Amino acid sequence: MQTPTRGGMISIVGALVAGGLMTSCDKKEPAKATPEVAVVVVRPQRAVLTSELPGRVSACQVAEVHPQVNGIIQKRLFTEGGNVKEGEVLYQIDPAPYQAAFDTASASLARAEANLPAMRNRAERLRQLLAVNAVGQQDCDDATAALKQVEAEVQTGKASVQSARINLGYTRITAPISGRIGKSVVTPGALATAYQGPAFTTIQQLDPVYIDSPQSSTALLDLKRTLLSKRMKGGVAGQAPVKLFLEDGTPYSHSGILKFSDVTVDPTTGSQNLRMVFPNPNLALLPGMYVRAVVEEGVMEQAILVPQQGVTRDPKGNAVAMVVDGTDKVEQRMLQVDRAIGDQWLVRDGLRPGDRLILEGLQKIRPGVQVKVVPFTVKAAPKPEPAK
Repeated sequence: MQTPTRGGMISIVGALVAGGLMTSCDKKEPAKATPEVAVVVVRPQRAVLTSELPGRVSACQVAEVHPQVNGIIQKRLFTEGGNVKEGEVLYQIDPAPYQAAFDTASASLARAEANLPAMRNRAERLRQLLAVNAVGQQDCDDATAALKQVEAEVQTGKASVQSARINLGYTRITAPISGRIGKSVVTPGALATAYQGPAFTTIQQLDPVYIDSPQSSTALLDLKRTLLSKRMKGGVAGQAPVKLFLEDGTPYSHSGILKFSDVTVDPTTGSQNLRMVFPNPNLALLPGMYVRAVVEEGVMEQAILVPQQGVTRDPKGNAVAMVVDGTDKVEQRMLQVDRAIGDQWLVRDGLRPGDRLILEGLQKIRPGVQVKVVPFTVKAAPKPEPAK
């Protein structure tokens, strides 16, 4: 076999290279496909704005019942846990010593009043006799002084009778307010001491009731600002309607109103107390219960609400959205997001009615890329498989 010469080898390699170049020229590189994105058109819509506040129930009035005189308790005249009316007798303290004091004061007053006419007549006669020099000035002055002394005794007697009558009335301990009464800490036979520390019992007025919710001063400023915003309808500070949910999630059947916020900020926590008022005709709300209040801040007629899946966050935490402009190119928008309403974001700035917001295909695009636009369709949830 004959070995090829060097010139022949060069000719063979050249031919192979030329053939490869021709083959590569015949194969064209495939064009990149335009990415497809699903969009929704941003349209203004009506939105009811609410704020959820945790709180606890408190009675609108609380009165502690204390004795105002000393004595032995004879009777307890109420049922623990029942309803009482203002002025209803709750306890009876032994009235005998106070009745005796009243009778004594009444008798002293009667004696002083009995002496008063005679002393008044004597003083008048002596003044007449003094006018004709029938008696001396000293006798007239003595009669006048005696009259004034008896008149003072009458006034003292009246005051003593009034005091005795008050103390006698205090032996009947009555309800200062109407409401639900608690347990009694004393029983008949116990010694009552006037104005003693521990209360005999407590009465709470439970219709209506207060819902107190401590909130940060910043949150309350935002709430007041929203209630008074010109963009809102129906937002009036101090009259905002409130719905209530009980601790187990059950909605309360009556609505209330936002009453006021405390005038002082707690310097240790930076919070204020927000108070709401609710009717409680069936006494379903009891003091100390935990509840959730939903305050209706108002209605925004032209709100921009977008699905949450169309809003992302940049490394700084700012809300970002991708939209398709009029030439079907991707544009990045910086958003100002207010709050979540269901599965949507309320956008205050960054989007306008008619914008096409990208919801699907975000991982395939970047700003400035030409895209193919298709409408976004909600996929139905898969049906659960029947149990075997």
